[in-house]
Amino acid sequence: MKPTDMAKEGAEMMEETEHMIEKNGAKEAENAVSSGGAKEMRAVILAGFGGLNKLRVTKKAMPEPQEGEVKIRVKACGLNFLDLMVRQGNIDNPPKTPLVPGFECSGIVEAMGENTKGFEIGDRVMAFVNYNAWAEVVCTPLNCVYKIPDEMTFPEAAAFSVNFVAAYMMLFEVANLRDGMSVLVHSAGGGVGQAVAQLCSTVPNVTVFGTASSFKHDAIKDSVTHLFDRNLDYVQEVKKISPEGVDIVLDCLCGENTGKGLGLLKPLGTYILYGSSNMVTGETKSFFSFAKSWWQVEKGRYGLVRTVVEKLMALYSQKKIKPLVDSLWALEEVKEAMQRIHDRGNIGKLILDVEKSPTPLMASDSTETSEAGEEEEEHEGDIDNKERMPFIQ
Repeated sequence: MKPTDMAKEGAEMMEETEHMIEKNGAKEAENAVSSGGAKEMRAVILAGFGGLNKLRVTKKAMPEPQEGEVKIRVKACGLNFLDLMVRQGNIDNPPKTPLVPGFECSGIVEAMGENTKGFEIGDRVMAFVNYNAWAEVVCTPLNCVYKIPDEMTFPEAAAFSVNFVAAYMMLFEVANLRDGMSVLVHSAGGGVGQAVAQLCSTVPNVTVFGTASSFKHDAIKDSVTHLFDRNLDYVQEVKKISPEGVDIVLDCLCGENTGKGLGLLKPLGTYILYGSSNMVTGETKSFFSFAKSWWQVEKGRYGLVRTVVEKLMALYSQKKIKPLVDSLWALEEVKEAMQRIHDRGNIGKLILDVEKSPTPLMASDSTETSEAGEEEEEHEGDIDNKERMPFIQ
């Protein structure tokens, strides 16, 4: 399939998805900073689209579960590159601001709405959330909540759901990974890249070619078969090892890498573009955007995602996969955490730890324009830089 055909297909898949996100997200965002309730909680608020200075931590009314919803006392939240795109407003039909960002969290069940079965108060869970995750309390539909094993930490659980479900879907549901196949994955040191590498190791004789910034190589070299510097000519290096090419390419870098990846693909191979096709114009049709809404679009997808999560939990219990957590950040340190992703500094997943106290130097900046505030917007406008940035780390 040509890249133009893939982009067209991706656009069609995303139209309904992002319309739903806009509808639901905007509805909740309109009440994001209301203070009418008796109980309040801390939450990260995105006041408007733009630089890091648009983020702040404030108090807002605590949500209560509606029918079919679970109320969760949040312990940890996942931070994805997608959240940076939301902050910039670089998604189709972005929701209204102010809003609380975040699409995944872990914590403890605190209450349940009517007609909600399957959980008990005190259960340790992880959940997909349609925005609103970066807060002390969230409410989300029952079908979006999953119990986690006793041995899984809350940061691991917050690093698990989005990255591993997306990686599993791409490898097994779309690309049909089997014994003896070869895979090329970009940004092998990021959250999705590491999930892909670990899942490939569960299939016999799979060869994994990975690209990553050179400073990450020592930390991740054991997770892939062959590791290359993303800034060098990895195409020739791959062809030296596998002259016929690879069976699967997972591309989150886009730009010139799309052509390189297609050139390395074997006949009848599978090429998956899960990064934005053009960040400069804000066109962000992608496999991952579609993936993150599998649990939202139609009830028929709930069963598929639940089956995938159950398989992933079994692999975790067998110690075959384990989320790689890069670092923990307080809610008040969200700007610095986002900057770390933007600078490609992370190896694995960044986590917002709701109970973590901010370091004093960072805490003083929690409601002010950060060093990377206005300057960051100009930096992010650099065309070459934006095309190189992966859609999700």
